[in-house]
This record gives sequence, C-alpha cells and structure tokens, in this order.
Amino acid sequence: MPKHLQYQYINLVQQHAGIIHKVIGLYVDDPEDKKDLYQEVLLQGWKSFGSFKGDAAFSTWLYKVCLNTVLTFKRREYKFKEAIAEAEPPTQTVKNENSELLYYLIKQLPEVDRMLMILHLDGYKNIEIAEITGTKQNYVNVKIHRLKNQLITQFKNKANGSF
Repeated sequence: MPKHLQYQYINLVQQHAGIIHKVIGLYVDDPEDKKDLYQEVLLQGWKSFGSFKGDAAFSTWLYKVCLNTVLTFKRREYKFKEAIAEAEPPTQTVKNENSELLYYLIKQLPEVDRMLMILHLDGYKNIEIAEITGTKQNYVNVKIHRLKNQLITQFKNKANGSF
C-alpha cells in the first residue's frame, strides 16, 4: 500500500480512536482483552482500508469494522470460555451515577441491541445505523424506539429501588 495511504490511515485512526475504545468498552471488561482487541481492530481496519471508498464518513466505516471485529471476538470468546459473571451495578459518585447506570443497563442488552443504542447515542442517524449494521432503516427506527422505552423503564425502576 502506498505510503500516503498508510499515513492517511494512521491519521484517521488517531482522530477517531475514541470510537474504538468506546465500542470495545461496551463488550469487553478485561484490560488485557481490551488491549488485544484494540490491536485486532487496528489490524482488521488496516487490512480493509484499501476498500474504503469514502462514500460514508470514515467514522461510520470504522464503527462497522470495530463492531464486526468485536462481535467476532465475543463469539470466539463465548465458545471457549464459560459465561462471564454479570457486572455489578455501578457504585460511583452521585455525579457519575446516572451515566454509569445507563452504561451498565446498555451493557446488559443483547449484542445487537447494545450496538444500536451506542450508535444512536453517538448521534448517528437511523439511516446511517442501518448502513453500518446492514439492516433496514424501518427496523432500526422501531428497535431504537423500543430500546429507549425499555431503558427508560429500567432506569426509573433502578432509581426507585425496584430494579
């Protein structure tokens, strides 16, 4: 691959590294697994960067690469490890309590639902989410609406102590 494409890839990844960390953080808890998975995302992105046509934003393309890599990792992990104990609800300071609780609730969602919510919360439009996930926009519209209602209900129940 030409040097200018190498520099372009490195520059774009550095600009959007937060996407990789965020997606990995939603699916993996172990610090060593996070490091390994970050490297795997970089590798998979590098391998497929030549096919990036620029039709969509780089961040959209990177989300897709990252999600595919993470979900593949999770499937492999599930086959070889016992189910990981559920995370304990967060007990951070009051200032961070709401965001930590939301993060905890999102982590409890099934993989596909988790992916849809994080893309939505990151400000992607439903048409973009459909493109990233390879689904229809109507499915994304309905699913996100239902997930929001579900999370709001769970959030309120937790706040009232009946979770």
